[in-house]
Amino acid sequence: MRRSRNIVSAGLLALLLAGCTLLDEQTPGELAVRGARVQATVDGAMLELALDCRLSGPMSDALDRGIPLTLKVELKSPQAALLRRVELRYFPLSRRYLVRDPDSGRVLRSYAASAALLDGLRALHLPLGRDGSRLTGPELRVRIGLERSALPGPLRLPALFEPAWHLRSPEYAWTTDAG
Repeated sequence: MRRSRNIVSAGLLALLLAGCTLLDEQTPGELAVRGARVQATVDGAMLELALDCRLSGPMSDALDRGIPLTLKVELKSPQAALLRRVELRYFPLSRRYLVRDPDSGRVLRSYAASAALLDGLRALHLPLGRDGSRLTGPELRVRIGLERSALPGPLRLPALFEPAWHLRSPEYAWTTDAG
């Protein structure tokens, strides 16, 4: 009788520890915009962002296995809205982490380590092209989040329901010099 109680107690303890581990794995990542501005360029405009980004465990694991993570950047003014995407990707053969524009295929930055990639997001320059000239007004807003629909098929369903796949910044607003 006493032995069966010990076995049951040990089993309950194991389940409790497994549950704590599972909860820890379900902690979402963190993404925040610390600063933003739109700068005029010869080719149109450039969005300069200062981001703080911490990926969850499953997101980091996916990235390290070569699964691209696409961030959707929503930029709004009172007159217009733009949508841009940024892809974070690891190429195992070259052992490089890249920040890419998936629409043009252009590599924006390249890093040797995932920590350097996330640190590099503190100064992200995203070309807006001629569309950037439509962004006028006294205030601009930006919001960034993981584009779950860009994940491979087997990850899309878990990304909808599991907190570890939730990554979205609060909206960041700033005033512009030209209003």
